[in-house]
Amino acid sequence: MSFLQRLTTGFTASKIGTDRFGNTYYESRKSWLGYGRKRRFVIYKGAADPTSVPAEWHCWLHHVTDAPLPEQKLYGWQQEHRPNRTGTPQAYRPPTHVESANRRPPTAGDYEAWTPGS
Repeated sequence: MSFLQRLTTGFTASKIGTDRFGNTYYESRKSWLGYGRKRRFVIYKGAADPTSVPAEWHCWLHHVTDAPLPEQKLYGWQQEHRPNRTGTPQAYRPPTHVESANRRPPTAGDYEAWTPGS
């Protein structure tokens, strides 16, 4: 966060809390004109990755709840957040992808090219 952003955020918004990823959540001190309610926003720790906002804070950011929900695992099948790996070497690639280690087996004579008029 830049010095100017830190300075203006301190004057115009109040800190609400921090999540387990280090993201900090704020709410404006006054209602915004034309918005009808206080603006809520997040300042990300590190790179701006919207997928790092937990569901509990997402509800609060979008005015679904008045207060942030407690951060807890409700079900055993829930997994921890992993950053979006699209465009990186760790991105998911299906087995037949061009950059995958596996290759599609070559056709073994079961393919006939279409020709018009035949």
